Amino acid sequence: MPYDSRPVRVLVVDDEELVRAALRSVLGHDERLHVVGDCDGPAAVDATRALAPDLVLLDVDMPGAHGIGVVLPALRALPAPPAVAMLTALDTADHLEQALRQGASGFLLKTMEPRLFTDAVRLLAAGGVVCTPPGSAAVLAGWTARTPAAPAPPAGPGLLDVLTDREREVLTLIAAGLPNADIAACLGMGVTTVKTHIGAMKRKLGVDSRVALAATVHRTAAP
Repeated sequence: MPYDSRPVRVLVVDDEELVRAALRSVLGHDERLHVVGDCDGPAAVDATRALAPDLVLLDVDMPGAHGIGVVLPALRALPAPPAVAMLTALDTADHLEQALRQGASGFLLKTMEPRLFTDAVRLLAAGGVVCTPPGSAAVLAGWTARTPAAPAPPAGPGLLDVLTDREREVLTLIAAGLPNADIAACLGMGVTTVKTHIGAMKRKLGVDSRVALAATVHRTAAP
């Protein structure tokens, strides 16, 4: 059964018009991706409401609208927030943990090889987590080993008792690193249903991101 065969709808947010044009060109070479718009930081929230993208590619730092500290929280607060991946021109994982805490699903270098960049965009839109700057693995490992910044659910073996059996199955596959499309295929459900379960689990466990959900599983499994 095919799941979500339509092109991934992408919104590009960057203060530099030349960068936006370059990203549109790169993404436009993959027929599975559709750039529905591009804008600068101050216009990002209105554009997201109007265009309903699956994924927003958001520059980390823009004059007048800090990507992580201002625009990202505003996008995540929308009634139907899209996945958000931060873009950076710096070859460093600085700000990665802050972005994950704010709900970003990815952190991509603008200098990535184009084919790898489009692959990462499709994986992010499918519910995956992709971070490409050098040092990302260490940051992710350190962060998932600590308590998420969101209000922590009660510790102990009963932590996941609030979840349904189906939600636990989805959570287990999230912790294994599977994107939504693969989870849907494994469990014989639609991608939309997977997203619904993820939203319910976030509310029940008091976390605000996919990475935090995975961290919850690892904390529960820890001795």
